[in-house]
Amino acid sequence: MGPETLAQVLRPLQEMFNEADYPDLLIGLGVPDDAAVYRLDDERALVATTDFFTPIVDDPYAYGAIAAANALSDVYAVGGRPLLALNVAALPATLAPETIAAIFRGGAEKVREAGAVIAGGHSIQDNEPKVGLVVIGMAHPQQLLTKGAAAPGDVLVLTKPLGTGCITTAAKADRAAPEHIEEATRWMCQLNRAACEAARCASARAATDVTGFGLAGHAIEMANASRVTIRLQIEAIPLMDGAADYAAQGIFPGGSANNRRTFQPAVRIAPNLSEPKQMLLFDAQTSGGLLVSLPPERLDVFTAEMDRANEPWWQIGTVADREDVSIVVTR
Repeated sequence: MGPETLAQVLRPLQEMFNEADYPDLLIGLGVPDDAAVYRLDDERALVATTDFFTPIVDDPYAYGAIAAANALSDVYAVGGRPLLALNVAALPATLAPETIAAIFRGGAEKVREAGAVIAGGHSIQDNEPKVGLVVIGMAHPQQLLTKGAAAPGDVLVLTKPLGTGCITTAAKADRAAPEHIEEATRWMCQLNRAACEAARCASARAATDVTGFGLAGHAIEMANASRVTIRLQIEAIPLMDGAADYAAQGIFPGGSANNRRTFQPAVRIAPNLSEPKQMLLFDAQTSGGLLVSLPPERLDVFTAEMDRANEPWWQIGTVADREDVSIVVTR
């Protein structure tokens, strides 16, 4: 569902639950965020989220693993640790049992890698496959990462490159090189656990994961929730191999065009920036990295933790006082 449609259908529900009536619901009824968080006591908060989608790759095992990593990411995006997951699946009756088994095995092994457990689930028959998870996790109430805590002067880091939207779309049209599909699959299967732990160690307070609304859309959510302007440096934003080539051919999923139509009014882009580079900012991602806002004096701690985990990251921008737009894109 596109961002405009989603906002429209949810609008009538906004008055149904009064935020003041649920003081222990730390995240959920106010500014939209990546997962719901409910305080149990001073030391523990329950994190809950769900996500599922149609196949994004041909390999059933990889499809299950990507769907699981994507759902788990929302727990990491708020600073949580996954505890258990429930399978959510809608699958055709004609799908071979060994294919279904491979999908579930890919998801289960990814959940196990996260240190959590598959504790059940629910499935129905549907003509188009849809697979994902409900994920329950835990977090410390004072160590949450939210979209609304970025502060002027912070630096912005991104922990995975962009490109899954245009690469997987090229793959569906049989126009993607095998090595590009393989790399995109590897990135989508990668957990955001190390990035979450590094962000917590560095005392970060603001983060989100980059998924369906693209880098620009999720950065706008962070900027608006924090009442700041985010400045992105286009040349610093990492891309997967092949992404620039497919972008130059205009190969993007439909969600990317929806994102641009919705979010572009809140973005001021440097003059003469090529059309493909602009579109990559709005490209709908799957199981993307964390976008983390850090005090500059804590960047060395984040760097050390990511180096210890042997995980890459890129500094792609800064946070500034609020201007007339949410995002400013420079060269």
